[in-house]
Amino acid sequence: MSTALRLSKWMGGLLVALLVFIVLGTVVPRPLPSPAAAFVGGETEILLLANPIHTDIALPVDEEVRAAFSDLVPSGLPLDMPGVDYLVIGWGGRSFYIETPTWGDIRPLPVLKALTIDRSVLHVSVAGPIDLGHPAVRPLQIAKERRTQMIAEIRASFVRQGGAPVVIPGAAYGLDDVFFEAEGVFNAFLGCNTWTAAMLRAGGVRTGWWTPLPQLLDLSIDLHHAS
Repeated sequence: MSTALRLSKWMGGLLVALLVFIVLGTVVPRPLPSPAAAFVGGETEILLLANPIHTDIALPVDEEVRAAFSDLVPSGLPLDMPGVDYLVIGWGGRSFYIETPTWGDIRPLPVLKALTIDRSVLHVSVAGPIDLGHPAVRPLQIAKERRTQMIAEIRASFVRQGGAPVVIPGAAYGLDDVFFEAEGVFNAFLGCNTWTAAMLRAGGVRTGWWTPLPQLLDLSIDLHHAS
């Protein structure tokens, strides 16, 4: 058998295995036992925001959110500014996340790091009203105590020094956002969307076992009747 044929078969087998993992990762629920009805009589609403490759969580800003994330304000995040309705948080690879504010900024090296291994960061921004009918926005109703658990998990994702989140100087896209050092190592298989899924599960949202793409995360929520 020629080397080219062996390589072709190996690549074909790898592709089949990846497709199987994607299907199983979406169809198999996490957690396996159905959680207590997190959405029945949900007392608060959070938003899942998505673009073709990335997801964020948007928390309506109230007293609990202001208190929980007040330690981000000294870093320049205008959380206490009038007109702020949502705190938007996402986790991702340092190089790609910081150096690619728009699709037009895509460059080979950040993409390469995103496909291999990179340090992780948290991108935190504030927003005014969000159109709940926009196709990139998915409202999710959860119980207040589960949102409190989600907030605790999000806070645990920040790297801290002396108890304070570690800001990344000069890395913001604008005046309404800040980048922070994050716990965990980023790679294409355990990336931003798997982090989002983990935070949603902390809030009582049942997701697929492995959802590396926004479309898979969204589909898994539909499949497991979590909304």
